[in-house]
Amino acid sequence: MSRDVPIHSWPGSYYINSEKRWENGTLSLTRTTVRFVSTQTKETLTSFHLSRIVEMKMESSSFIFSTLTVLEEGNVKHWFGSLKPNRVVVYNVLEHFWRERLLSPDSEARGAESQPSKGRELIGLVAGAQRRLEDTGRVLSHQGEQFDDMMQGLEKIDSDLGVADKLLSELESPAWWPFGKLPWKTHQEAKAEDAARAAAAAAASAGKGSARNKVIASIPAVVSRGSDSDLKPGCFLVLVSSLEVRDTNCQLLHRFERNEVDEIRVHNPYEISVRQRFIGKPDICYRFLSAKMPEAMSVLEMQYKKKVEFTSEFSAFKATPVSSPCDMEGKSWNEGLLQKCQELPLEVPAGELSQLQVHVLQPSVSQAEAQELKQMLMQLKTLALEAETELERQDEVLDVLTSSTDRATMHIGKHTCRMKKLL
Repeated sequence: MSRDVPIHSWPGSYYINSEKRWENGTLSLTRTTVRFVSTQTKETLTSFHLSRIVEMKMESSSFIFSTLTVLEEGNVKHWFGSLKPNRVVVYNVLEHFWRERLLSPDSEARGAESQPSKGRELIGLVAGAQRRLEDTGRVLSHQGEQFDDMMQGLEKIDSDLGVADKLLSELESPAWWPFGKLPWKTHQEAKAEDAARAAAAAAASAGKGSARNKVIASIPAVVSRGSDSDLKPGCFLVLVSSLEVRDTNCQLLHRFERNEVDEIRVHNPYEISVRQRFIGKPDICYRFLSAKMPEAMSVLEMQYKKKVEFTSEFSAFKATPVSSPCDMEGKSWNEGLLQKCQELPLEVPAGELSQLQVHVLQPSVSQAEAQELKQMLMQLKTLALEAETELERQDEVLDVLTSSTDRATMHIGKHTCRMKKLL
């Protein structure tokens, strides 16, 4: 993913302190930097990392013009004015990405100065996957304990229902009554059965409702309804059955039920819009901009795969810079490597190898990094196998729980009717 593609841009002006004048241009935010480019000269007037920002403020220039100021490390202050749609929107977006930090401060500080090796990048990716799998394993373990507790509870309920059945049988046919079961009225029996069915339906709907309201992902975001002119801090929640928009005080602004979502447009990895269409009245559309959006996108792509649409803007973020001298357009990696190696002379005097040739001869992954990757992958394999075993066990337990719950619900309904008939 390219670091130079802007996530968002705004037209405005920048104050050049050395020349004591304002210059029109475009303020843009990328994954790691804030940049201002002049409209006339196309030159970059200022560019600094998010990690170098010390403070952001909305101030006034000469007590008249409203501006946005950014204080950089080294007591360097940048003034931005005439921002469109307005400085509040720009402040909300910049402040959000500054706070959330797409990358760690160390990684941002390194930036382009020292690009990490391929081995370190692979190790970082595998480490992230390992942490996520370990978290998943802990959740599965806790879920398995809950299933075991539920099984014990259902076994106790089944035992108690057996005792209740014996007692009800004795009450229905006492030894002193010579004509079998005691008489009761037909309308009372029907009323008791209806009450039992209503109670079972209420319990089922309550359990279903609690499951539907489970939060899968919750991320801080800058949200607006419709356009970009009113971006405000808020929160974006992905639930099992819906999507929710909330403000900074967790007050619900809007809820998209799962079947009401008509379109999810992905503008870039950090910005999406969710639309609900109507006939005869305006659509409801919310726009979300968040540094944590990739975490929610993995869930959205699974739940709403047929409704997710990637825009042409998104393709710019998919492009990755050429990171290897052997990467050539229209050729495979092996072909490129073979061609580069064939370009080397057969006999080269000592000390005359060019820097490019030395770079080609050096392996992209060192032996130590390869060994570390091997150990981490073995750990990942072990964790994955354990998770698979636990999932299979829980699947069997879940089948038993379903049948036992249905049987217990049916017995409770019957016993309730029998008890009401005895009253």
